[in-house]
Amino acid sequence: MTQLAEKKEAAAPRLGQEALKRGTDVVLSLALIVMLAPLFLILWSFVRWTSVGPVLFRQQRLGRDQRPFTLLKFRTMYVDNDDRIHRDYVTKLLSDGPAAANGNGLFKLDADPRVTRLGGLLRRSSLDELPQLVNVLRGDMSLVGPRPVLAWEAKLFDEPHQRRFAVKPGMTGLWQVSGRSRLSMRTALELDVEYVIRRSFILDLAILARTLPAVMRGGAS
Repeated sequence: MTQLAEKKEAAAPRLGQEALKRGTDVVLSLALIVMLAPLFLILWSFVRWTSVGPVLFRQQRLGRDQRPFTLLKFRTMYVDNDDRIHRDYVTKLLSDGPAAANGNGLFKLDADPRVTRLGGLLRRSSLDELPQLVNVLRGDMSLVGPRPVLAWEAKLFDEPHQRRFAVKPGMTGLWQVSGRSRLSMRTALELDVEYVIRRSFILDLAILARTLPAVMRGGAS
Protein backbone atom coordinates (compact mmCIF):
# COMPACT_ATOMS: atom_id res chain seq x y z
CA MET A 1 0.00 0.00 0.00
CA THR A 2 1.36 3.43 -0.96
CA GLN A 3 1.81 6.22 1.57
CA LEU A 4 -1.00 8.20 -0.11
CA ALA A 5 -3.38 5.27 0.20
CA GLU A 6 -2.43 4.79 3.84
CA LYS A 7 -3.13 8.46 4.57
CA LYS A 8 -6.53 8.23 2.87
CA GLU A 9 -7.39 5.09 4.83
CA ALA A 10 -6.35 6.75 8.11
CA ALA A 11 -8.35 9.88 7.27
CA ALA A 12 -11.58 8.02 6.51
CA PRO A 13 -12.57 7.28 10.14
CA ARG A 14 -11.85 10.91 11.11
CA LEU A 15 -14.07 12.19 8.29
CA GLY A 16 -16.82 9.86 9.45
CA GLN A 17 -16.47 11.14 13.02
CA GLU A 18 -16.65 14.74 11.84
CA ALA A 19 -19.77 14.05 9.76
CA LEU A 20 -21.41 12.39 12.79
CA LYS A 21 -20.38 15.31 15.00
CA ARG A 22 -21.79 17.88 12.57
CA GLY A 23 -25.05 15.96 12.23
CA THR A 24 -25.39 15.79 16.01
CA ASP A 25 -24.65 19.52 16.30
CA VAL A 26 -27.37 20.41 13.79
CA VAL A 27 -30.04 18.16 15.27
CA LEU A 28 -29.39 19.04 18.93
CA SER A 29 -28.87 22.78 18.43
CA LEU A 30 -32.06 23.07 16.36
CA ALA A 31 -34.04 21.02 18.88
CA LEU A 32 -32.73 23.13 21.77
CA ILE A 33 -33.52 26.41 19.99
CA VAL A 34 -37.11 25.27 19.46
CA MET A 35 -37.49 23.90 23.00
CA LEU A 36 -35.93 26.95 24.63
CA ALA A 37 -37.70 29.56 22.49
CA PRO A 38 -39.91 30.76 25.39
CA LEU A 39 -36.82 31.17 27.58
CA PHE A 40 -35.08 33.08 24.79
CA LEU A 41 -38.00 35.50 24.64
CA ILE A 42 -38.01 36.01 28.40
CA LEU A 43 -34.27 36.67 28.55
CA TRP A 44 -34.49 38.93 25.51
CA SER A 45 -37.13 41.03 27.29
CA PHE A 46 -35.19 41.18 30.57
CA VAL A 47 -31.98 42.33 28.90
CA ARG A 48 -33.83 45.00 26.91
CA TRP A 49 -35.72 46.30 29.96
CA THR A 50 -32.88 46.37 32.47
CA SER A 51 -30.12 48.24 30.60
CA VAL A 52 -29.57 50.41 27.56
CA GLY A 53 -28.07 48.77 24.51
CA PRO A 54 -28.57 45.87 22.08
CA VAL A 55 -29.90 42.61 23.47
CA LEU A 56 -27.32 40.49 21.68
CA PHE A 57 -23.60 40.96 22.13
CA ARG A 58 -21.63 40.30 18.95
CA GLN A 59 -17.88 39.81 19.02
CA GLN A 60 -15.25 38.52 16.61
CA ARG A 61 -13.71 35.27 17.85
CA LEU A 62 -11.37 32.73 16.27
CA GLY A 63 -12.77 29.44 15.05
CA ARG A 64 -11.24 26.40 13.43
CA ASP A 65 -7.87 27.16 11.82
CA GLN A 66 -8.16 30.61 13.44
CA ARG A 67 -10.83 31.73 10.99
CA PRO A 68 -12.78 34.65 12.49
CA PHE A 69 -16.52 34.46 13.09
CA THR A 70 -19.11 36.53 14.95
CA LEU A 71 -19.96 34.98 18.33
CA LEU A 72 -23.42 35.66 19.78
CA LYS A 73 -24.29 36.07 23.45
CA PHE A 74 -26.92 37.85 25.49
CA ARG A 75 -25.35 41.17 26.47
CA THR A 76 -24.17 41.12 30.09
CA MET A 77 -22.19 44.38 30.15
CA TYR A 78 -22.89 48.07 29.86
CA VAL A 79 -22.26 49.42 26.38
CA ASP A 80 -19.05 51.25 25.42
CA ASN A 81 -17.00 49.71 28.23
CA ASP A 82 -13.21 49.53 28.34
CA ASP A 83 -11.80 46.01 27.84
CA ARG A 84 -8.41 46.79 29.39
CA ILE A 85 -9.50 45.13 32.65
CA HIS A 86 -10.09 41.84 30.85
CA ARG A 87 -6.90 42.14 28.78
CA ASP A 88 -4.79 42.75 31.89
CA TYR A 89 -6.48 39.86 33.71
CA VAL A 90 -5.96 37.29 30.93
CA THR A 91 -2.38 38.45 30.32
CA LYS A 92 -1.63 38.02 34.03
CA LEU A 93 -3.15 34.53 34.07
CA LEU A 94 -0.90 33.44 31.21
CA SER A 95 2.24 35.12 32.48
CA ASP A 96 1.80 33.84 36.04
CA GLY A 97 1.53 30.21 34.92
CA PRO A 98 -0.24 28.37 37.75
CA ALA A 99 -2.03 31.48 39.05
CA ALA A 100 -5.42 30.43 40.35
CA ALA A 101 -8.61 31.75 38.86
CA ASN A 102 -11.32 33.42 40.87
CA GLY A 103 -14.55 31.74 41.87
CA ASN A 104 -16.43 32.87 38.76
CA GLY A 105 -14.14 30.95 36.42
CA LEU A 106 -10.94 31.56 34.55
CA PHE A 107 -12.23 34.13 32.12
CA LYS A 108 -14.78 35.97 34.23
CA LEU A 109 -13.61 38.65 36.60
CA ASP A 110 -14.99 38.84 40.11
CA ALA A 111 -16.89 42.10 40.78
CA ASP A 112 -16.34 43.32 37.22
CA PRO A 113 -17.71 46.90 37.08
CA ARG A 114 -18.57 46.47 33.40
CA VAL A 115 -21.20 43.80 34.15
CA THR A 116 -24.85 44.72 34.73
CA ARG A 117 -26.79 43.29 37.66
CA LEU A 118 -28.78 41.01 35.35
CA GLY A 119 -25.60 40.21 33.44
CA GLY A 120 -24.00 38.82 36.60
CA LEU A 121 -26.92 36.42 37.02
CA LEU A 122 -26.83 35.39 33.37
CA ARG A 123 -23.10 34.69 33.58
CA ARG A 124 -23.33 32.64 36.78
CA SER A 125 -26.08 30.52 35.26
CA SER A 126 -24.42 30.44 31.79
CA LEU A 127 -27.72 31.59 30.25
CA ASP A 128 -25.84 34.34 28.40
CA GLU A 129 -24.30 31.60 26.24
CA LEU A 130 -27.60 30.28 24.82
CA PRO A 131 -27.49 32.35 21.59
CA GLN A 132 -24.35 30.39 20.68
CA LEU A 133 -26.74 27.61 19.67
CA VAL A 134 -27.23 29.73 16.54
CA ASN A 135 -23.45 29.69 16.02
CA VAL A 136 -23.54 25.90 16.28
CA LEU A 137 -26.40 25.66 13.79
CA ARG A 138 -24.52 27.93 11.37
CA GLY A 139 -21.40 25.76 11.64
CA ASP A 140 -19.18 28.40 13.28
CA MET A 141 -19.02 26.35 16.48
CA SER A 142 -19.74 22.89 17.80
CA LEU A 143 -21.58 21.87 20.94
CA VAL A 144 -18.27 20.49 22.25
CA GLY A 145 -14.82 21.93 21.67
CA PRO A 146 -12.25 24.42 22.96
CA ARG A 147 -13.42 27.85 24.17
CA PRO A 148 -13.72 30.39 21.32
CA VAL A 149 -11.01 32.97 21.96
CA LEU A 150 -10.24 36.51 20.89
CA ALA A 151 -7.47 37.18 18.36
CA TRP A 152 -5.30 39.01 20.90
CA GLU A 153 -5.69 36.13 23.36
CA ALA A 154 -4.46 33.64 20.75
CA LYS A 155 -1.29 35.66 20.28
CA LEU A 156 -0.43 35.02 23.95
CA PHE A 157 -0.69 31.23 23.64
CA ASP A 158 2.46 29.10 23.52
CA GLU A 159 3.11 27.17 20.31
CA PRO A 160 1.91 23.77 21.67
CA HIS A 161 -1.45 25.35 22.56
CA GLN A 162 -2.05 26.46 18.96
CA ARG A 163 -3.17 22.90 18.26
CA ARG A 164 -6.50 23.75 19.89
CA PHE A 165 -7.44 25.52 16.65
CA ALA A 166 -7.50 22.23 14.74
CA VAL A 167 -11.19 21.84 15.64
CA LYS A 168 -14.21 24.10 15.92
CA PRO A 169 -14.66 25.90 19.25
CA GLY A 170 -17.47 24.63 21.46
CA MET A 171 -20.16 25.82 23.83
CA THR A 172 -18.77 23.36 26.33
CA GLY A 173 -15.59 21.32 26.48
CA LEU A 174 -13.24 19.11 28.44
CA TRP A 175 -11.82 21.87 30.63
CA GLN A 176 -15.24 23.37 31.40
CA VAL A 177 -16.36 20.10 33.00
CA SER A 178 -13.02 19.45 34.71
CA GLY A 179 -13.25 22.07 37.44
CA ARG A 180 -12.98 25.33 35.52
CA SER A 181 -12.83 27.67 38.53
CA ARG A 182 -10.04 25.59 40.10
CA LEU A 183 -7.77 25.47 37.04
CA SER A 184 -4.99 27.73 35.85
CA MET A 185 -5.41 29.11 32.36
CA ARG A 186 -2.44 27.08 31.12
CA THR A 187 -4.04 23.90 32.45
CA ALA A 188 -7.24 24.82 30.64
CA LEU A 189 -5.32 25.26 27.39
CA GLU A 190 -3.63 21.90 27.93
CA LEU A 191 -7.05 20.30 28.35
CA ASP A 192 -8.16 21.92 25.10
CA VAL A 193 -5.21 20.28 23.35
CA GLU A 194 -5.97 16.99 25.09
CA TYR A 195 -9.50 17.19 23.71
CA VAL A 196 -8.17 17.68 20.17
CA ILE A 197 -5.97 14.59 20.56
CA ARG A 198 -8.64 12.38 22.16
CA ARG A 199 -11.71 13.70 20.35
CA SER A 200 -14.37 11.18 19.50
CA PHE A 201 -18.15 10.97 19.40
CA ILE A 202 -18.17 9.04 22.68
CA LEU A 203 -16.04 11.69 24.39
CA ASP A 204 -18.40 14.41 23.14
CA LEU A 205 -21.39 12.58 24.59
CA ALA A 206 -19.59 12.19 27.92
CA ILE A 207 -18.77 15.91 28.04
CA LEU A 208 -22.34 16.88 27.15
CA ALA A 209 -23.64 14.60 29.92
CA ARG A 210 -21.32 16.28 32.44
CA THR A 211 -22.08 19.83 31.34
CA LEU A 212 -25.43 20.42 33.04
CA PRO A 213 -24.22 19.18 36.46
CA ALA A 214 -21.09 21.35 36.03
CA VAL A 215 -23.22 24.41 35.21
CA MET A 216 -25.44 23.72 38.21
CA ARG A 217 -22.30 23.69 40.39
CA GLY A 218 -21.18 26.95 38.77
CA GLY A 219 -18.14 25.32 37.24
CA ALA A 220 -18.82 25.67 33.54
CA SER A 221 -19.83 28.33 31.11
